[in-house]
Amino acid sequence: MPDETTPTNPRMKVVRVPERGAYDRETVYKTFDDGYLCHVGYESDNGPVVLPTLYGRHEDSVYFHGSPAAGMFRRAKSDAEVSLTVTHVDGFVLARSLFHHSMNYRSVVAIGKPERVIDKQEINFGLEVITENCLPGRWAEARKPNEVELRQTAVYKISITDASVKAREGAPGDDEEDVELDIWAGVFPVVTGIGAPIPAPDFTAGTDLPSAISTFSRVSADS
Repeated sequence: MPDETTPTNPRMKVVRVPERGAYDRETVYKTFDDGYLCHVGYESDNGPVVLPTLYGRHEDSVYFHGSPAAGMFRRAKSDAEVSLTVTHVDGFVLARSLFHHSMNYRSVVAIGKPERVIDKQEINFGLEVITENCLPGRWAEARKPNEVELRQTAVYKISITDASVKAREGAPGDDEEDVELDIWAGVFPVVTGIGAPIPAPDFTAGTDLPSAISTFSRVSADS
């Protein structure tokens, strides 16, 4: 298992500002687990493409899904690798100089060949992992996918063995000669959360919210 300064693959090494890089499993896993939306980059027949999709992590794999007809999944039948990225914005960093304005962020990148999940039991498991990552408890409350729906859904997983995290935190880094300037400097935290649920117009099953919805909240971990 890699330590905090050594990636499993040299291509995953953070080159610019390398002290912001991390490669240990705990940091990689947490950065994935704090999110639910990833972007998958791949080389299509018409050039590079980056697409967003929901995901879920289980141990050293990330599951994601979509339509079997999507170009990303057709391309995955080859030996081509994809780049899967998750980014969290934790704050706007305002320095005295515009040059030193920045962001507090956490970003994880994994590169590898996606493997299509064929086993029916694992397909359902992968969909459960994705669902539970987005809204814990919902898998048990909603109707499970039927055979027709499963045929219309492709589930893939990618190993996150080759992955790295890059992050910035803390105050702005002004030049010494700018510190005395009468210009506000500091950090505006960015906080994400979930609003009150809005029932569907045709919902008639009652007023009580199911447990997964009534207890659900998603606030950025560092807020």
